[in-house]
Formats: sequence, structure tokens, C-alpha cells
Amino acid sequence: MSDGLSNERVVYLNGEYVPESRAQISISDRGFIYGDAVFDTARTFGGKCYRLEEHVDRLMRSLRYVQIDPGLSAAEFCAIAEDVIERNLHLLDPNEDYWVYLRVTRGPNYPDGPGGDAGPTVIVTCVPLPFAKRAPLFRDGIDVVVPATRRTPPEALNPAAKTHNYLNLIVAGLETQKSAPDAWPVLLDTRGFLTEGSGSNIFLVQNDKVRTPKAQYVLPGVSRAISMDLCRDLGLDIQEDDLSPFDATTADEAFITSTSLCLCPMRSFNGTAIGDGTVPGPVTAKLIAAYAAEVKTDYVAQYLSHLP
Repeated sequence: MSDGLSNERVVYLNGEYVPESRAQISISDRGFIYGDAVFDTARTFGGKCYRLEEHVDRLMRSLRYVQIDPGLSAAEFCAIAEDVIERNLHLLDPNEDYWVYLRVTRGPNYPDGPGGDAGPTVIVTCVPLPFAKRAPLFRDGIDVVVPATRRTPPEALNPAAKTHNYLNLIVAGLETQKSAPDAWPVLLDTRGFLTEGSGSNIFLVQNDKVRTPKAQYVLPGVSRAISMDLCRDLGLDIQEDDLSPFDATTADEAFITSTSLCLCPMRSFNGTAIGDGTVPGPVTAKLIAAYAAEVKTDYVAQYLSHLP
């Protein structure tokens, strides 16, 4: 490696590959000051990035929505992400994979002084997925809790843009931690229907029918889309719908999808066991198997191998 370091991850920052500890942005960066930035995340399986193009396409849509020109094409973003992964593969422990982050801020905020044409800040990094921390979710299932904090409505900020404005979800998560430290928050919208969690989508199963909140109220995740396609492949009825807490409490099965978790079963909702308490339920188990076949990795076994 050009920086002479082999024991520290390398990141991409504004055209350069630098050791992670030396990557710095301006204290005047608008991403830091205002959350004026967008991002997207992908993950690897066996060290290979999965559906990177789809994540980058969503990043580009988010950039257009907030009117930031990154100065890079989608193909260039993909090449940079692949390069970052390649430069850091030797640091992965056996049976680990990377979370890949692509971030773009509007750049330094110099409205009246030098640097006004500094342009955007572009960062691409990778970090090991938190397998040990999240392994119990696949052994026991996820406990979902609805916090009092409501999801920012689409009339205020379209949730389809993956922005750095995560305080809404963070406050909801902090609220959940006080009452249920290990639970996964899923927020209601201002109408009282289920939306999403931090970087995750919820699905309910009733009478072999699979339902998930409408796309207009959530960030439609790549893993969400994969799961919906798998439902269709398996001949399952899949619908986008307004889902109430009552629907979740009375569901036969439920699961969460996200880039890191892929598809993970739920165990309870607001303290009530889902269905008969079987984790995963039969429909969820079929979808997990189909997801594993899709990514060519037994990702559940990968998580479970990190249990203490």
C-alpha cells in the first residue's frame, strides 16, 4: 500500500486514499454543521460487495433530491467502493464481512470567505459488520418496540432520500433504550401506522400473506425490494399497505430487513410474542433460505458463529 500501513483501514476522501486515522474534514463542513449530506450503505458477502450498483443508484437519487453535485458518476462511485474494499480485505478476520459507507456532504460552509468553491466532501469507508453484537437477534428473534416519537412525515422531508438527518430516528432509539435496551424501535407515522426503524423495514405475515408499509412513508430499502421479489418467487402474496400496531400484535409472523441483517425474524411486538412464538416462523424460514441462496451465503450461520 502506498501509505506504508498494513494494519489500519484505508478510506477514500476527496480523491485520495488515506489511513482512517488521518482522514479529516473541515469543522466548517455542512455535513457536520447542518447534516447537509446524504449517504448509502452496502455490504459484502465473502468479501464481495452485493448489489453495489443499486445502492449507488439510490445514493445518486438522494444527491439529486438535495441538489448536491458529487463530481463523480455512478460508475466512478462503484469503482471507488470496490477499490476501498480491496485495499482493506487483508484486515478482515475469517467469517467476517464489511459494511461499506458512501457519504457526500455539500462541503465546507464559506459563504463570504475563501474556499467558497471547495465543492462537496466525498467519503467512502468500510467497517466490519457487528456480527457478535447482532448474533443473538438470529438466535432469539428481534423484539420490536414502538416509541412515542413519530417518524418525520414525507410532507416535511421525503424518506426516500437517505440523508444525514437521522436525529428523528436517533431520538426514537434513545427513547426505546430506556425502557427496552435490547429492543429494535419501529416508528409510527403521524397517522398512527407503522413506518420503519433505523436503516430497516418491517414485514408482517398473516395467513401466508406478507405485508409491508407503503413506500411513500419509508426509505424503500434494497433488502426490502429483494425480500419482496423473493416473496413473488415463492408464490407468496406480497402487498404494501398501511399497517397498524394491531396488525403487528396479531400477526402470525414478522421480520425485519436491512442491509446488514438481510432478513431477520421478529420475536415480539411491544412485549407481545408474535404468533405462536416460533422463531423463525415457516414463511419467514422459507424467505431466509431464499435470501441465503440469493446472496450465496448462509448469513444466519455466519451471524450465529459469532455467539459467545
